[in-house]
Amino acid sequence: MSHEKRTLEFYVLAAFFALFVLFLYGPLSAILILSFQGETGGLTFPLNGVSLHWFANLFERQAVGDFGGSFKRSLVLGLMVMVVTVIVSLLAGLAFRRKFRGATALFYLAVASLVVPSIIISLGIGVVFQQVGLRPAWYTSAFGAHLTWTLPFGVLIMFAVFNRFSPAYEEAARDLGATSWQTFVHVVLPMIAPSLIGVGLFGFTLSYDEFARTLMTSGTFNTLPLEIYGMTTNVTTPVLYALGTVTTVFSFLVILATLGAILYVGRHRARA
Repeated sequence: MSHEKRTLEFYVLAAFFALFVLFLYGPLSAILILSFQGETGGLTFPLNGVSLHWFANLFERQAVGDFGGSFKRSLVLGLMVMVVTVIVSLLAGLAFRRKFRGATALFYLAVASLVVPSIIISLGIGVVFQQVGLRPAWYTSAFGAHLTWTLPFGVLIMFAVFNRFSPAYEEAARDLGATSWQTFVHVVLPMIAPSLIGVGLFGFTLSYDEFARTLMTSGTFNTLPLEIYGMTTNVTTPVLYALGTVTTVFSFLVILATLGAILYVGRHRARA
C-alpha cells in the first residue's frame, strides 16, 4: 500500500511539474517561433515563411518604439540598483548581527514596502517629486522606487545568510592576530561571496523587468518594460516578438553568467 501511495504521489507531482513547465514556457515558445515569421507574416500562426527579418528590423529606425534607448536605460538602471542593493544589504546584515535599540522597528520599516501595492508606491514617489519641483526620471525617482522593491529582498537574504554564519571563523582569525578589517576581507567576504552574487542577480532582475513601480516614476523616457507595454497597442508586426526573444535570451545569459561566477568563486574558495 505504501509503495502504491508513493507511486501515486510521484505521478501527481510529475503532472503538476509538467503543467508548471507548460504554463511557464508555452507562451515563450510561441513568441520564439513567431519571431522568425517571414517578411510578409503577421502576429499569429501560421508562419508565412521563416526569416531573420524582424531581428534585423530591431536595429532600424522604428515608427513606434525606442528599442535601443529603452534597453540601455533598463540595463543601466538595473546595474545601479544591483550595486546599491548588494552594498546596503551587506551592511544591513552586518549591522543586525548585533542587537541595538530600534532594530525591530527598523526591520519592519525596511520590509514594509513589500506589502504596499507597487502602483501606490510609484504614484506616491511621482507625486512627491512633482510637489518638491523635481521632474521624475528613470535615474532618480524610478531608481528610488526600484530600491523599495529590491532592498527588502536583499536584506532578508543577508539576514538568513548571517543567521547561519558561525562566528567561530572570525574568532579564529582574530586569535591569529587579524584585525577586524582583515577578518572581514579575508574570512567573511569570501564565505558569503556566492550569496552576494545571488543578491546582485536578484536585484538586477527585479529592476530589469519592473513595471508597476516604474510607471509613475520614469519621467519622459521609458524603460524596456514600459516601452514593450506601449508597443503592444501600436506595433502590428512580429518585431515585438523578436524583441521579446532577444530580451529573454539576454535574461538567460545573465543567469548563466551569474551561475558561472558562483561556481568560480566556490572553486576558488575550495582551492584556497
